[in-house]
Amino acid sequence: MKKVTLLSLALVALSGMAKDGKPQPPNIIFFLVDDMGWQDTSVPFWSQKTNFNKTYETPNMERLAARGMKFTQAYASSVSSPSRCSLLSGMNAARHRVTNWTINKNESTDRKDNLLRFPDWNVNGICEESGIERTTQVTPLPQLLKDNGYYTIHCGKAHFGAIDTPGANPLNLGFDVNIAGHAAGGLASYLGEENFGNRTDGKPSSVFAVPGLSQYHGKDIFVTEALTLEAMKALDKAKETNKPFFLYMAHYAIHAPINKDKRFYQKYMDKGLTPIEACYAGLIEGMDKSLGDLINYLETNNLMNNTIIIFMSDNGGLAATSRTPPLHVQNAPLNSGKGSAYEGGIREPMIISWPGVTAPASVCDKYMIIEDFYPTILEMVGIKKYHTIQKVDGKSLVSMIKGKKDLSKGRSLIWNIPNLWDCNGPGIGPSCTIRKGDWKLIYYYKTGKKELFNIKEDIGEKNNLASENPKLVKQLSNELGKQLRKKDAQRPSYKSTNQPVPWPDEV
Repeated sequence: MKKVTLLSLALVALSGMAKDGKPQPPNIIFFLVDDMGWQDTSVPFWSQKTNFNKTYETPNMERLAARGMKFTQAYASSVSSPSRCSLLSGMNAARHRVTNWTINKNESTDRKDNLLRFPDWNVNGICEESGIERTTQVTPLPQLLKDNGYYTIHCGKAHFGAIDTPGANPLNLGFDVNIAGHAAGGLASYLGEENFGNRTDGKPSSVFAVPGLSQYHGKDIFVTEALTLEAMKALDKAKETNKPFFLYMAHYAIHAPINKDKRFYQKYMDKGLTPIEACYAGLIEGMDKSLGDLINYLETNNLMNNTIIIFMSDNGGLAATSRTPPLHVQNAPLNSGKGSAYEGGIREPMIISWPGVTAPASVCDKYMIIEDFYPTILEMVGIKKYHTIQKVDGKSLVSMIKGKKDLSKGRSLIWNIPNLWDCNGPGIGPSCTIRKGDWKLIYYYKTGKKELFNIKEDIGEKNNLASENPKLVKQLSNELGKQLRKKDAQRPSYKSTNQPVPWPDEV
């Protein structure tokens, strides 16, 4: 009798109907890739296919794009923690103040600077609890989904809060299940033979050792594959709950270290890539295989027609270190890469497949930003009445996905990085930025320099038009300064005087 009951429940879930006969809300897979550049794919997100698109092989991204809508101007922050905190909170990074990557409690990851002192940003990330120092209290997206009947699964990289703070554990952010997620934003090793960075006694060799995958230690397996296998096991359990599921599939790939995935390495060596670039390409294709495996799972279990798949990256591709020289060109035609205010640091590959809504192989060339997913997902699943502790900055993309409204028209996107990230390179350093229409203004806190680009005409940001357009520079500076103050954003100060650096509209 029990078997019949479970089978009946499974069939109800698979059909997209709840036990009471009402339509079941859609399942969601949010597939987030770490450090994936706009060009790290065979899917072109530009008006033309580039050599990068011709080199990398991502057939399952192609498969997803054929089913859904490709977004050519999707934005995030230039480093990991700010983007991930914006995703779960709906807040712009200027507001939640997690403006650099987090790791140790109460410790900043900013490099030292001879001129500037950096603000006391929220080095401990986000959490649901009140009263945690240097932390932003939020109502996380997974918690709202869970409260409205979703079975919520976290798989892979978390990086929402520092070690020994509540936000380090995804279970404290509304997830029912946590697979291998913790405070660290990178990993010690992709290799099962190296225990993913754990010692032979199972204890971590560093804070970057991947937790919770001991069943794969010592085996010839890549962490990307192990995470995918565990995600599918979690989906098997989700089916038994008769609840819609939210799978946050947050891969550690393609973050450094650039380890060799033997499944794909030789193919790219045969294409003429250097060893490091062949390894990098393997990280990309291993990630893509995971996407394909999940799509296959949905199809095999008759779940595809009631599952929304969202594909996104958390920041631009690595170009300032660890790659084959010359550096800073690995995201071309975009300028620079991870950590930079230029397009190479903040523009991401994004695809949404929403059965019955997104037209197959459609393209949206309107801009959006990562905090938009918060209200978008809630509207997608029909959650209309909800309360949040935080002010939500994101805008729902549903009307734009349906082709009814251009939400980018007249909208300004802003970024604020009053920090000094790990590496040097073009556009890397303390800055704030505004994108409005075709125009983008960058203001550098240290020098007071302003750069103005027409992104539509100059996607590579090669021509600084600030001196030719003083009125526009003033207009955008005024709006950027106003927005930053409205969000209670932070800025550096001068070591010599202890006075804050001027806002962009004060220069």
